[in-house]
Amino acid sequence: MSDLRASELFPVVGVLGKMATKRKSAETETGESSGSNRLSKRVAAGSQPEAGSQRDADARFVDGSIKRITMENFLTYDNCEVYPGPHLNMIVGANGTGKSSIVCAICLGLAGKPSFIGRADKVGHYVKRGCNKGIVEIEVIRNPTNLIITREISVENNQSTWRINHKSVTLRMVEEEVSALNIQVGNLCQFLPQDKVGEFAKLSKIELLEATEKSVGPPEMYKFHCDLKNFRQRERELENSCKEKNSTLEKMKQKNERYKQDVERYHEHKRHLDLIAMLERKRPWLVYEDVRKQYQEVKQSRDQQKEELKALKEAQSPMTHQIQEAEEQCASLDRRIRERTVAIKETSQKCKQQQDALERKDKEVEDVKQAFRMKREEETDRKKKILNTRKMIEDWKNELRNTDSSENIQPQEDLVNAELRQLGEEKANIDGEISGLRREIDNLLRGKKGIDDRIVEFDNMMTMKEEKLKGRFRDTHNALMWLRKNRDRFKRRVCDPMMLAINMKDQRHAKYVENHISSNDMRAFVFEIQEDMEIFLKEMRDIQKLKVNAVCAPSESSAEKRPLKSIEELYRYGFFSYMRELFDAPHPVMNYLCHQYHIHEVPVGTDKTRNMIERVIKETKLKQIYTAEERYYVKISAYTNQAVSSNTSLRPAQFLNVTVDADERRQLDNQQNEINKKLQLLTSQMTELSGRQKHLEHRDNELRQQKKELLERKNKRKQLESKISMKYDSLRQMEQEAINLEEESEQANAKIKKINAEKVKLVAEFTQLIKNCVTLNKYKMDLVLQNTTATFHKNSLEAGYRAAAVQLQAVEQQFMELEERKRTLLENCKGLMRKARQACNLRADQELPDDLKDAFRALPNTLDEIDASLNEEKSRASCFTGLSPSIVEECNKRTEEIEQMTLELEEKKKELEDYRKNISQVKERWLNPLKQLVDKINEKFSTFFSSMQCAGEVDLHTDNEEEYDKYGIRIKVKFRSSTQLHELTPHHQSGGERSVSTMLYLMALQELNKCPFRVVDEINQGMDPVNERRVFDVVVKTACKESTSQYFFITPKLLQNLTYAEKMTVLLVYNGSYTLESSKWNLKAFYRRRRRFQP
Repeated sequence: MSDLRASELFPVVGVLGKMATKRKSAETETGESSGSNRLSKRVAAGSQPEAGSQRDADARFVDGSIKRITMENFLTYDNCEVYPGPHLNMIVGANGTGKSSIVCAICLGLAGKPSFIGRADKVGHYVKRGCNKGIVEIEVIRNPTNLIITREISVENNQSTWRINHKSVTLRMVEEEVSALNIQVGNLCQFLPQDKVGEFAKLSKIELLEATEKSVGPPEMYKFHCDLKNFRQRERELENSCKEKNSTLEKMKQKNERYKQDVERYHEHKRHLDLIAMLERKRPWLVYEDVRKQYQEVKQSRDQQKEELKALKEAQSPMTHQIQEAEEQCASLDRRIRERTVAIKETSQKCKQQQDALERKDKEVEDVKQAFRMKREEETDRKKKILNTRKMIEDWKNELRNTDSSENIQPQEDLVNAELRQLGEEKANIDGEISGLRREIDNLLRGKKGIDDRIVEFDNMMTMKEEKLKGRFRDTHNALMWLRKNRDRFKRRVCDPMMLAINMKDQRHAKYVENHISSNDMRAFVFEIQEDMEIFLKEMRDIQKLKVNAVCAPSESSAEKRPLKSIEELYRYGFFSYMRELFDAPHPVMNYLCHQYHIHEVPVGTDKTRNMIERVIKETKLKQIYTAEERYYVKISAYTNQAVSSNTSLRPAQFLNVTVDADERRQLDNQQNEINKKLQLLTSQMTELSGRQKHLEHRDNELRQQKKELLERKNKRKQLESKISMKYDSLRQMEQEAINLEEESEQANAKIKKINAEKVKLVAEFTQLIKNCVTLNKYKMDLVLQNTTATFHKNSLEAGYRAAAVQLQAVEQQFMELEERKRTLLENCKGLMRKARQACNLRADQELPDDLKDAFRALPNTLDEIDASLNEEKSRASCFTGLSPSIVEECNKRTEEIEQMTLELEEKKKELEDYRKNISQVKERWLNPLKQLVDKINEKFSTFFSSMQCAGEVDLHTDNEEEYDKYGIRIKVKFRSSTQLHELTPHHQSGGERSVSTMLYLMALQELNKCPFRVVDEINQGMDPVNERRVFDVVVKTACKESTSQYFFITPKLLQNLTYAEKMTVLLVYNGSYTLESSKWNLKAFYRRRRRFQP
């Protein structure tokens, strides 16, 4: 390079690599490719300070800077030692020579994790291929003695052993030592590896603030920030707790107020109950007094009634004798009347018998007349029947003359029977054909069901794949559902996302396809023409706001391209198939994959391929190779023209491990279509046969009806002859059953004459009995009149006696009632006295206490007034429902709880106030320095951008000043004068613009100099030459200041005629088959030779 003429202005350290003669391919920077890189220890002449100037050289370094990096069997190096400078270190070298290996050594040697670098995920992968262990040693400046950290990495168990100053320690101890020097290899603001450059722009504002605080802020700044976030969280908890307790306290107070009202109501209820108890005590005494007064009144009435009863009994005695004489006279008359009544009854009974006999004779006469009338009607009916029978016989004879004979009907019947037999044979043939068709259809339907079930199984597998798509990429799934409903909107075929369209022949091979095809393409829709794709993306992205991917297959088909080498030629290397043969896919998908990913030229091998990978790379000249568990990339170095390979481990398959046998599916579809065609043909045949069968059945029914009519005509003549013969027999029998009405009339008259003679005799006897009965009734009436007179006299006497007896009985009844009432009242008085004493809790011999007497005097003195008061008080007491003594206890208990809750609330409020004071103090100690820090960063950042004729600013951004976990650093940049400042995001700016912004932000941090060193790896790769030159000038100017910390800038190339500074250190990394051994490298000789070429 022409700019090496400036080498006299700054020290140059060459890191040389000598290729071994036996090496077959260049080593990759991950250290997993085969071959042996014989790189020996290399230190440029003059780069290592003399012993006498050791302290002066170390004084230029800040604590935590890297003085020495030693690598043994690490990535591309066998053994290498690097001495960086205290300021800007430019590590320059071609791709693949080992620049990033130095970055990896810094990260892993300072207790960093492999994930920080973003290359291999296991630390064992950083050991050089073919070696069992590797060593990284970092010497870090520290007063009073430097810190030497040694990490020995073992491939076998993927473990590391640590030493500090050659003493074994734990990883924790190393991390503590590194952290004490403010070294943060996991902070992108301090350590930015090549594979993490893109992630810096993806940092959120919050993450960028935290990284900046750790990188350039005072040690306590990040701690204050974390404390504020914790304090704020605790403040929220206390605020919520205070709100909850305050709300609970208000509810308890409100509830207690309701309880107080209940307590007052309880006491009022108690007063009513006490008054009711006193009224109920006095009431028995009033009841007793009323009953005692009633007892005295009833006793006086009883004595008066006793005297009146005695006087009535003396006046009733003479009337009894007169009543006895009247009763004897009445009894004699009653006896004589009964005798006459019996005689009259006997005579009446005889009259009734004679009357019944006359009625029976009348009925006999009527029966004789009725029998004669029936004989006459029977004869009339017989004559009518004879006439009807003769008419019926004549009609049947006429019909018989008009009926055909059986000889004329038989030929017609024979023709019908012959045609019926022929129809039967045809129907049997058709039934057989139909049965055969039905069996064939049943067999086809059973086969179709089995095929349908198998197709459903395939569809279920596709459903599983769609569910995976829905779970991981919901927008893509929604777009798929829309596409299936709107395929008619597109001119050409549109394929489902590739993860659905691709069907693995063997699910074990799914991992090769998923590792080969990018995730974005796996969920992309495939179109045949660009116009369809634009319609789809406009609908999805602009209208439905869905994040979907789409690709367009090339117009020229690549799906049928053949590989340069047949797979048979590669069998000896362990390859078993090209990737294209591992799966089935629609033609547009296969066309796109062959064009974009060259799957027809990517072979897949086994562990045998892995074991002979060096030979495979050399002999096959393949660009991409898959073994059982790894993927190899092979490229030709532009410097050495030799193959350089890198490899990565295969990720397990996630989407394509659900496979559908496409051949079997197509075969099932073909079988289904064939069966459907056969079923259609058989169904049409069945329909035709069914039509013929219905026609034959219709003709059969017509013939059978004809046959039935012929049989009826044939049998009708015989039936008529039989009926006529039977009617003749019936007619002869009716003519023989004639009745002689004259003879019957004479017999009836003789019977009536005899009965009338008997009736005359019965009438004479009945008349005599009537006369006897009249005489007896007259004599009985005389006796009845006498008895009535005697009875009236007796009744008059008895009425007088009864009146006296009633009066006596009434007086006696009154006396008994009074006596019973007197006894009852006496018992009541005794019982009421006991109840009254019990109500007042008094013994039988105890007098009523004076306090009760006084209380009774204040109460009403009548029962009505007492009852009215009781009802009133009980009504009032009944209004107090749901009250119990526990209400008073609960009220008192709740009052105590309210007091306790009030104390707790005051304590919480005091604690909240203390937290707020702490937050205010910590916020002031954190926010003010942070704002000053951000202002300084903004000043530097803006200056750097202004020097590049661009604009940029950095500010502290938050939506709420109290939400400390939402604070963040916002970077705004503008690269063109016609645009506004826009926030730096992974999507708005280009890759080069993001790289420039990232680099200038890191340089703004560099001047604040809070971390001992910074590392930036190949950040200038995406920049255009103008921005790259501007950024380089800023880096040199900033990183070479006296007050700045150590800076590592890794790049594979430099522009010509750049500006360099004296404090720069350039590390040139060489690698190739013609590189000198480190022991033969002479820096002074190089200087002399270089000066010869200077003009």
